[in-house]
Amino acid sequence: MDANRQAFLDELYAHGRDVPEALRNVEPEAAELLGVLVRTLGARRVLEVGTSNGYSTIWLGDAAEAVGGTVLSLDIDADRTALAQKNLIEAEVDRCVEVRTQNAAEALAAFEDGSFDLIFLDAERREYASYWPDLVRVLRDRGLLVVANTLSNAKELVEFSELVYSAEGVTSTLLTVGAGVLLIVKSP
Repeated sequence: MDANRQAFLDELYAHGRDVPEALRNVEPEAAELLGVLVRTLGARRVLEVGTSNGYSTIWLGDAAEAVGGTVLSLDIDADRTALAQKNLIEAEVDRCVEVRTQNAAEALAAFEDGSFDLIFLDAERREYASYWPDLVRVLRDRGLLVVANTLSNAKELVEFSELVYSAEGVTSTLLTVGAGVLLIVKSP
């Protein structure tokens, strides 16, 4: 990542800590992991559920740009998507990232099977269990689902975690990076 983009991300993260909870971002080490995962997989089709101010979206966009990929980021809040779009332009990743103000459940239901190489989930945790069937369906074989804040919000994720750990056709591991990152790989 170039120095200007990194400096912008550092400012954006610091600003996110000073505003209401609605603009919280993943920790820098979790965001950096996202970039590494996109690059390692060569993920050309990335979906982010939960845009906020675009902090993690910029990390994903930077990595997707490096591998010739694109990112689609969804958030239900128009103010957040407008702010994210502004930040994506500032970080100069807007050419490989599309931000949509859209209900995630509706969007997931409409995507074709195997549409994405990597999905990053960092939205309303109480909705994750209802997203689960479509998340797995729209992920390609050997694709990766990355779930943020799984340690810090474990109580909110009990139902979702039970679905993941009892599911056939996926393998998962929990990393103690940031506030916890759950990696779920779809088996072929």
